[in-house]
Formats: sequence, structure tokens, C-alpha cells
Amino acid sequence: MQEKINRWIWISLPILVIGLIILYWIEKNEVKEFTRNLFYMDTYIYVKIEAKDEKKATEALEQVEQIYDSYHKLADRYQAYDGIVNLYTIYHNTDPDATLTIDERLYDMIAYGKEWYEKSHGKLDISMGNIIDVWNHYRTMQTGIPSQEELMLHDTGSIQDIILLDHNQIQNNHVNIDLGAIAKGYATEMAGNYLESIGITSYLINAGGNVKVGKPSHKDTYSIGIEDPNSTVGDVFKIIYGKNISVVTSGGYERYYEYEGKKYHHIIDPDTNMPSSYMKSVTVITEDSRLGDVLSTVLFLLPIEEGKALVDTLPVEAIWYDNNDVIITSKGIANYEQK
Repeated sequence: MQEKINRWIWISLPILVIGLIILYWIEKNEVKEFTRNLFYMDTYIYVKIEAKDEKKATEALEQVEQIYDSYHKLADRYQAYDGIVNLYTIYHNTDPDATLTIDERLYDMIAYGKEWYEKSHGKLDISMGNIIDVWNHYRTMQTGIPSQEELMLHDTGSIQDIILLDHNQIQNNHVNIDLGAIAKGYATEMAGNYLESIGITSYLINAGGNVKVGKPSHKDTYSIGIEDPNSTVGDVFKIIYGKNISVVTSGGYERYYEYEGKKYHHIIDPDTNMPSSYMKSVTVITEDSRLGDVLSTVLFLLPIEEGKALVDTLPVEAIWYDNNDVIITSKGIANYEQK
């Protein structure tokens, strides 16, 4: 009897060991989800990555947070940070003859803004910080609206006064630069590029209205919902299916206030110094979050037919939600709908 037991042990033990090794190997090589919630640029940001190595995933999430933190500080118009020349520093520098050496990332964002001023025929104007501050004041007070006289009094910025020099330098012309339509897209694109550079290709970054995804590990595409601008609880009116894309939405349905029965949102038309009123929201689908961020703002400031003409010249698709709740799409949206 004892001999049979011993034989059973000697037979079963290797099988048990092999089984444990297999389980360990499966667990070690199993793709798991790792997430982190952030808050930068006045936006709640959700990051989800799929990886096998917990240590690598944790380090990656920490680096993604550092990317958002650095872009947040560089694009901050309201606060100075030790050792950083940011937008606040540029605007508040008191030496009229000085040129400032700035971080290459800030230099690139400002250059991108100047480039898109030309491409948008002035609709994207990063020199409007003073005008935006006036509207921010009224939105905070939630009473009244600025008069045209008040807006003109503060309309002292000019894109021509933003002069970039060689070696990451900017001429000190006391312009209140606003990168609200650029910085978040830049940071999101850089975060996605970093993850891909270290071999993490399955990820989702949701930075408010700016979503960037890689390639999911267990299915063909990610599902990205576009928020209904009429909803108060975050309902979606359309779902986009895709991989290695960015889906960016601009609209006036979140940051606004009401005065005498009319809503006044935060996206200001440089031609009128007033909130744009062509539509409720517009969504851009593209590979580059930087382009998506900028273009969604430009399209929101254009009549829909003009926006459609612009979209036709670029490697993007777009969805407009007009003021009559009609949904208008560019030609290739069917490529991102469920078959």
C-alpha cells in the first residue's frame, strides 16, 4: 500500500510542478490593464494601458503624468514656476528689450499656433489671451456680458507681435499668448508617442474632449463615444470604432454661463470677440491629437460648409452637430462606423 502511495506521489509531483510552472508562465505573460486618473489643464484625464509587466506599466504611467505636468506648466498663463519660462513669464516679463530662451516644447507649440493662424485665415489666434480673460471674468461672475467697447479696450494682442527667433528664443513683445486650443492636444500626442516608443501599443487616453487610442490587444478596435451636447449626464450620440486614432471634440456645452436666457461659452471668434454660434459641437478624427485639437477649434469657428471644404483638403474626418440637432458628417465617417 505504501509503495503505491509513494509511486503516486512520484508521478503526481512532477505533474503538479509542471502545472505550477505553466500557471506562473500564463500569469507572467498575461496582458493586464493599468489605469491612472490625472488632472491637468483644467481637465480630468484618464489613462489606461495594457501591459504584461506591472513595473514597466507603473513607470510608464508615471512618465505619462510627467508629460502632462510639464505641458501644463509650460502653457500656464496664470502662474509662474521655479526654473520654467512659461506663458506667464513671457507675458509678465518687464524688460522691453529682452529676448527669452524658452523650452523647445513651448517654442514648438507657439510655432504651431502661428502656422495655424495662417492656415485658418486668422480663426485660430493664440494672441487673444486678454480677450479670453475678459470672458473668463464674466463667466466666473455669471452676470452680464462685456460690451464691444470693453472688448476693444483689451484687444491689444496681435499675432504679428509673437516673434520667434532662432535657438528657441522669443522676442519680448508683451503678448498674452493663449494655447488653450493646442497644449492639451500636444501633451496627449506626446504621451501616446512615448507609450509606443517603449513598446506599449495598447492604450487609451481620454483627456476631456481629446481621446487618443492605440491598438487594443483583445479586439480589433476601440469604441469611442462622442458626447451629446444636449445631454446633462454625458450621454453619447455616436460611437466611433478605430485604432491608432485621435477623436477630438470642441463644443460650447460644458464651459458656459447663461445671461438673459442666452448661453455664452468659452470659444471666442477672433473676428467678433464673441462666442461662436455656428453649431453645438464638432468632432475631428485624425491620427494626430495636435491636429485634432487645433482643427476642432477652427471648425467650430467656421460655418459648416466652409469647414467641410477645409476638411476635404486634410487627412481627417469630421462630425458636426448643428444648432438644429442635425448631424452632418464628412465623406469618410463610414470607415469608423460599426460594419
